[in-house]
Amino acid sequence: MDLGLKNKSVVITGGGSNIGRAIVLGFAAEGARITVGDIDEGQAAKVAELALKAGAADVQVIRTDVTQLDQAQALMDAAVTRYGSLDALVNNVGWDQLMFFMQTTPEFWEKIIRINFYGVLNCTRAALEKMIPAQAGGSIVSISSDASRQGEPKEAVYGGMKAAVNSFMKTIAKENGRYGIRCNCVCPGVTIPETEDEVGGTSMWVKPLFTPDQLEKVAASLPLKKVGRPRDIANSVVFLSSPVAAGHVTGQVLSVSGGYSMIG
Repeated sequence: MDLGLKNKSVVITGGGSNIGRAIVLGFAAEGARITVGDIDEGQAAKVAELALKAGAADVQVIRTDVTQLDQAQALMDAAVTRYGSLDALVNNVGWDQLMFFMQTTPEFWEKIIRINFYGVLNCTRAALEKMIPAQAGGSIVSISSDASRQGEPKEAVYGGMKAAVNSFMKTIAKENGRYGIRCNCVCPGVTIPETEDEVGGTSMWVKPLFTPDQLEKVAASLPLKKVGRPRDIANSVVFLSSPVAAGHVTGQVLSVSGGYSMIG
């Protein structure tokens, strides 16, 4: 099936590692023109090379700190300057450390809020500044988390911010549907890189978050009896970004978590 993404201009934040890397490669397989925004330029450049081999029409890497609005705007500017349009944005950047709430500090809260929520606000604002005047529609997909849907110990602030992302994206979908802009969320569950090469030095996965025994227990608790892999999330993001496959889908929060949450 042709998903209608060939030569489309797609911006992916945090495209250097884990889920972001898989998303870049997913769009590459569809022949998209990709702008990767990542704070780790070296890791993102490696992914760009892989994306070109996988079929991307073109790839550029822009060093971006999504917590800064001016850098988010510069990222969208780069996409439009090089490719003439901005057709899709994937807000993928996210970060957390697993700790009980009473172990955390206000400084930790601030970091979680800035990366996981302000980053989405900044990039979405910057993208809409390009998409609305162009009058050509578009797609925005934000990576949320199943921790946002039913709570998860050791992810109190992170889950709270991802719940905020869900609500924000629904509102943005309602406000901007009139322009043909679709806005959706994908909620991963536990999603594990398959190799060390998939993770950059700034990734939250640079050190394993789970022991093998813990992962076995997680997998056993899920209806599908397996943990997620980055490509599982990437497939869903590419689907939601497709004007052909998901052209009538907006304001949705999709769990891709092996059945961890089953919310209607």
